[in-house]
Amino acid sequence: MEPLDAFAANVRRLRQERGLTQERLAELSDLHMTDIARIETQGRDPGVKIIAKIAHGLGVPAGLLLENVEYRPTAGQ
Repeated sequence: MEPLDAFAANVRRLRQERGLTQERLAELSDLHMTDIARIETQGRDPGVKIIAKIAHGLGVPAGLLLENVEYRPTAGQ
């Protein structure tokens, strides 16, 4: 699975498993709700600080958000 697709799916799945809205996760993560919405729709490529904030908001290790993330270099990389 592509990195952003996997990350977005993990965030969405973990948020829903905990019965959280995007708005509540944003509050718990000290982010804006639009940040969570954009991440879940692959509209934003988060950095390490954002990943850490979301992990904190979900109460999980940051590595869990990167589960199933695979990097496939394109030709010339």
